[in-house]
Amino acid sequence: MSKQWADGKDGVFRRQVSSFRETISNSHPVFKPAKGRYWLYVCLACPWAHRTLIARALKGLTSAIGVSVVHWHLDEKGWRFLQGDAQELLAGKAYEIAGGIEGANSDVSTRVGDIKNDSERLFVDGSVEPHHHFERLSELYLKSNPDYKDRFTVPVLWDTETQTIVNNESSEIIRILNSDAFDQFRDSDAEVPDLVPKELEAEIDEVNKWTYDNINNGVYKAGFSENGSNYEDEVTNVFTHLDKVESLLADKYKKLEKELGDKAKILSKYFIVGNQITETDIRLYTTIVRFDPVYVQHFKCNFTSIREGYPYIHLWLQNLYWNYPAFGKTTDFNHIKLHYTRSHPRINPLGLTPLGPKPDIRPL
Repeated sequence: MSKQWADGKDGVFRRQVSSFRETISNSHPVFKPAKGRYWLYVCLACPWAHRTLIARALKGLTSAIGVSVVHWHLDEKGWRFLQGDAQELLAGKAYEIAGGIEGANSDVSTRVGDIKNDSERLFVDGSVEPHHHFERLSELYLKSNPDYKDRFTVPVLWDTETQTIVNNESSEIIRILNSDAFDQFRDSDAEVPDLVPKELEAEIDEVNKWTYDNINNGVYKAGFSENGSNYEDEVTNVFTHLDKVESLLADKYKKLEKELGDKAKILSKYFIVGNQITETDIRLYTTIVRFDPVYVQHFKCNFTSIREGYPYIHLWLQNLYWNYPAFGKTTDFNHIKLHYTRSHPRINPLGLTPLGPKPDIRPL
C-alpha cells in the first residue's frame, strides 16, 4: 500500500497493479528455495502486507525468511526505515513473528497524541533495512529497476542473492509461501495448514474474488472517493457484501452447532471455506480486524461496526485473533491507527488519532 487517492476527474479510486510477479521454486532458473536468502519488507498497518506475515507464521517460516518493518507514517517520499546500528539486534528480531516490533499485540504506554510522525523508536515504530542500509523502500524498487515509475508499495519479497524484488503482489506471495518450496526450512516438524487445499481451491478463488473487490478493496474505494455519489455507492456495496459474509458464517456456525454442540469444537472448524484455516480467512481477516478501529470513522464505512452489527463475523474475528498467534501477534493496532490517521491529510487534515473503539478488539 502506498499513498493513493482517487484517480482522474471522476473522483473514483483505482488500485495500482503490482509490477514484480516472479515465483520461487526448485524448478525456477533463478529464484530457488534457500533458508535466509529471501526477505520480506512489510508495513504492520497495511492489510496487504499483513497477509504475508500471517502466512509466513502459519507455514512455520519465521526462521527461514526475515522481516523488516517500515515506519507506520507514510510521508511524501513513501515508506521509510529506521536508522541505526542494529545488526546484532536485528539478527534475532527479524525472525520473530512480527519482525521484532514490540508494540504488536500489546499496548504501549506513550499517549497517542504525544507520538510524533518523525518518531524513531527502534522496534516500536519500525526496524532497519539490514542488507543495504537503505533509508527508503523506494531504494529497493530502484535497485531492482532503475526505470521504475509507479508507487513504491508493500509487501516486497526480496532476494538477497540477486539483490532484486521477486514479487510485490501479496496474493502471489501467500501462494509462494504456501507452496512446498520452503517445506524443508520450517521452524519445526509441527503440522502446518495447507492454505489452498486442492479440494477447496475453486471455492477459495471464488470467495477471494468477490471479497477482494467488494470488501478488501471496497473500503478503500469508499474511503478514498472524492465524489459523493460514488462514495455512497461504494459504502453501500461494502455493507451489502459484509451481509453476505455474515450469512455465510451464520449458516456455517448453525451447521457446526448441530453437529458438534460444544463451542470450543465449533470454533476449531469455524472458518470461511471448509473446516480449516485457508487463504480466504487470511485475506478477509486483515480487513475485518481494521474495520472498527479505522474504516468505520476514517473511511466513513459507518452503517454499523463489526462488533455491533455482525455477530457471526465478530466471533470469527475474535477466534482468529485470540486463538491463533499468527493472526493476533501480527496485528499491531498502534501502527494501524497511527498510519491511517497520520498519513492521509486530505481525509484527516488535523492528524488527530481517535482513541476508540475501546478495546481495539473485544475478548473472546
